[in-house]
Amino acid sequence: MEKKNLKKVLVLGSGALKIGQAGEFDYSGSQALKALREEGIKSVLVNPNVATIQTSEGIADQVYFLPVTPYFVEEIIKKERPDGILLAFGGQTALNCGTELYQKGVLKEYGVQVLGTSVEAIMNTEDRDLFVKQLDEIPMKTPVSQAVETMADALKAAHTIGFPVMVRSAYALGGLGSGICQNEEEFVKLAESAFTFSNQILVEESLKGWKEIEFEVIRDANDHCFTVASMENFDPLGIHTGESIVVAPTCSLTDEQVKMLQELSVKAIRHLGIVGECNIQYAFNAVTNDYRVIEVNARLSRSSALASKATGYPLAFVAAKIALGYTLDEIGEMGTPNSAYKAPELDYLICKIPRWDLTKFVGVSREIGSSMKSVGEIMSIGRSFEEVIQKGLRMIGQGMHGFVGNNGVKFTNLDHELANPTDLRVFAIAQALEEGYTIERIVELTKIDAWFIGKLKNIVDYKQKLSAYNSISEVPAEVLRQAKIYGFSDFQIARFVMKPQGNMEKEMLEIRARRKELNILPAVKRINTVASEHPELTNYLYMTYAVEGYDVNYYKNEKSVVVLGSGAYRIGSSVEFDWCSVNAVQTARKLGYKSIMINYNPETVSTDYDMCDRLYFDELSFERVLDVIDLEQPRGVIVSVGGQIPNNLAMKLYRQSVPVLGTSPISIDRAENRNKFSHMLDTLGIDQPAWQELTSLEDVKGFVEKVGYPVLVRPSYVLSGAAMNVCYDEDELKEFLSLAAEVSKEFPVVVSQFLQNTKEIEFDAVAQNGEVVEYAISEHVEFAGVHSGDATLVFPAQKIYFATARRIKKISRQIAKELNISGPFNIQFLARNNEVKVIECNLRASRSFPFVSKVLKRNFIETATKIMLDAPYSKPDKSAFDIDWIGVKASQFSFSRLHKADPVLGVDMSSTGEVGCIGDDFSEALLNAMIATGFSIPSPEKGVMFSSGAMKSKVDLLDASRMLFAKGYKIYATAGTAAFLNAHGVNTEPVFWPDERADADNNVMKMIADHKFDLIVNIPKNHTKRELTNGYKIRRGAIDHNIPLITNARLAGAFIEAFCDMKQEDIQIKSWQEYK
Repeated sequence: MEKKNLKKVLVLGSGALKIGQAGEFDYSGSQALKALREEGIKSVLVNPNVATIQTSEGIADQVYFLPVTPYFVEEIIKKERPDGILLAFGGQTALNCGTELYQKGVLKEYGVQVLGTSVEAIMNTEDRDLFVKQLDEIPMKTPVSQAVETMADALKAAHTIGFPVMVRSAYALGGLGSGICQNEEEFVKLAESAFTFSNQILVEESLKGWKEIEFEVIRDANDHCFTVASMENFDPLGIHTGESIVVAPTCSLTDEQVKMLQELSVKAIRHLGIVGECNIQYAFNAVTNDYRVIEVNARLSRSSALASKATGYPLAFVAAKIALGYTLDEIGEMGTPNSAYKAPELDYLICKIPRWDLTKFVGVSREIGSSMKSVGEIMSIGRSFEEVIQKGLRMIGQGMHGFVGNNGVKFTNLDHELANPTDLRVFAIAQALEEGYTIERIVELTKIDAWFIGKLKNIVDYKQKLSAYNSISEVPAEVLRQAKIYGFSDFQIARFVMKPQGNMEKEMLEIRARRKELNILPAVKRINTVASEHPELTNYLYMTYAVEGYDVNYYKNEKSVVVLGSGAYRIGSSVEFDWCSVNAVQTARKLGYKSIMINYNPETVSTDYDMCDRLYFDELSFERVLDVIDLEQPRGVIVSVGGQIPNNLAMKLYRQSVPVLGTSPISIDRAENRNKFSHMLDTLGIDQPAWQELTSLEDVKGFVEKVGYPVLVRPSYVLSGAAMNVCYDEDELKEFLSLAAEVSKEFPVVVSQFLQNTKEIEFDAVAQNGEVVEYAISEHVEFAGVHSGDATLVFPAQKIYFATARRIKKISRQIAKELNISGPFNIQFLARNNEVKVIECNLRASRSFPFVSKVLKRNFIETATKIMLDAPYSKPDKSAFDIDWIGVKASQFSFSRLHKADPVLGVDMSSTGEVGCIGDDFSEALLNAMIATGFSIPSPEKGVMFSSGAMKSKVDLLDASRMLFAKGYKIYATAGTAAFLNAHGVNTEPVFWPDERADADNNVMKMIADHKFDLIVNIPKNHTKRELTNGYKIRRGAIDHNIPLITNARLAGAFIEAFCDMKQEDIQIKSWQEYK
């Protein structure tokens, strides 16, 4: 087949990370751009997500930090005139945007060819009716389903099919607006919500309790087609695949069953005419061998990232090459056993476990079902199910030590927990097995296959076996080895055998020493990878106790360095730390070091086997990191680029004399331990909010009488404000203190004065031996009290006094010197009038590093890595910090996924992702960023609704309201705000609060349901019950009806001023490369 003659190709990215569409598209997009570069084709990328690898230097030729919407993409096409466009690498966002441009005729008008799967084929898989029609032609079974566009038809369909029924909205990502309804009342409620996300909804038979099986399928233009990976969900159907524990290859099916489904898959994909990569999901009844095809995704998906990491077959890279016109026999070296022409064979198992952060949201239900709520995932590799599930449960990073041995989890009503899954269900199974439930009873309650439950029982039985011993010397070598084969950690073994108290570091090391004496050591196995001429050069490794020996050679190497990655994506630690890890590994590589990465997140670029010299796809636990260091004997370990997980290991590694590169762990401890840090500031004479360490409730009361409410409660050594809370009265204080003591058991809890109406300023920098080398000062649009990960960040800072900036630099230099910092660090300041106070200091890269690096065009992590490895680096001259453009980083929230969660911002972080956009002035950059996170500019006819709480925020919003009024916007407001605005010459129409006259036409809830507003600004006033419920109803209503919502007066004011100041058409279509 002839190669397409392409000179320039446009790639659509996926924008900000959100629930249902996260890091996996940074991975697939980066792979596609790599394939284009290899072919010498110019690439243009549209992706406002500033924290990703794909928007870094040297990946794409032109990067546009602009929203992925039809308007902006069309403007970029006009300007860049690409020959082709790739739609499959940016999730649903890219797919929907590309489909719309195709239907409008824009692609045809500019002669842009869609590469890979055709848009017709995509629409055949996306539109339910067309999909079913296509599959009926083969024929293949699909769930009985009716697509409806009105409520009346929906009810009719539900009764024809018979309850329980499943409701889904068409063209939505990650099961948005979907659920299972037992009766008519539930059905009406869910269907109404589903209609707000899409004008077509699907009513279908519920197959709850069947198995869910997925295949990744690859097909080229020569019709060579096969399944690359078979995956089985541990959880039965009815739980979204993104919420399920998944194993590959399939475990509980017979070979015949797998073969039958594989043949069906190939048949379906051929019939649908998909070229490239796709994923097909089945509901399967293993007893009757009956099946239904649930869906086909004609794009790269979360599962394809997982399958690539699980098999070593780089699906995204191969799919990109196929889209460019290659066939499978031409990809990868044909002389090697690892060509892309056939599916890899696995001699190991992998297990994917989702990570939820539901505790970060007020009011959200913990139950999991057909709509996705998880924010990240991990993958563990091993030789048995027992091993991978235990490893995996430790990797999620939620304080669990494996399947057993977790003290904090106790369920009172077990049967209910087993039958109604929550994010902790797997631990309910552990408790049930320990309490003597039979396998049959658990299967009946959970509908999880008996094969899995049987394996889990082996773990519980072995725990009992270990608990019979009282000291480690009694445990026979073969018992210890079998425990390691079942995935028990040294920590678990210490807990069961020695039954100690406290943090157990000492006991754990005793078990380790005993293990080494008995020569019970983990084996290192290599996973074969595809498309490399020398398979022995790609070191994709994992550790297991099931076998012995090493697949790679070990020798002491002075020029090797270990980088610890950031683990599972979660709220507060996501792709930005992956960006940092990858940049550290690559810089080390450029300096001639052998770079070694440890990380286990399947959706990332850092776990690509060609990013570093050796990739250990394994745990970031103290035990496993020591295992790697024993073998590799590196020059040192970098702990400052992977967020909080590596940072927390610093002291432990230091105590084992592991060389930690950069800032000394003793300094890290001085900054992380609240008490030590506050004392240090006092000694240096640096101002900080009044604080006190918690000893007893009485002490704290005395302190509060001195400084007054509100106060802030915070534990040490945590990321993204976990268990950090603002208390406005004594009841809240009591409740939150007990919570904080729970989160940081070993470290002190600190109570400090909480300052209101204060600016928050970030100082990101790199230092060498205590001297600051390069820095960036950025400010939050919102006042302090919104977590820095949720706030809107402006760089360079626009609205601070010169004097304030000077003092910030001076204080930062003092702190850097005192802690003798070498490497990255970040300090957060509060500034009011001209006072400057320090809130905290992190001796690691922070969330804003990629953002400031890209806006400044100076890679902070590269400089930091060079410093940590004592390599020469280029010092910036003073003018480097003086730039003519402005960057704004805005947060992406996923509240629409989290039923019932209150979408209000506080000191605990709740955003799932971010965008960063650039402009010549603040308005342009802000407008850009707001549109990129899903806001749209309101139309004057529909107008804006204010309910603005306290007097202070009413005044704050006055200027913005006047601008709206002058621009002819219709303005609505609740009683108090309306009276205030009318009195100040802004014509405002009052609306009723939710609890006043519910049936009136101008009750705010009715108006929200009728979509009468294009923007809702709701500022929570105080913490009284009525205020909270009324405000909550308005905020939740906005989210459920898909109306843009802002809950912060300063951000609302800035956004309104920006769109009154300029139109969407005024935003320049300018690539990152053009800002010079």
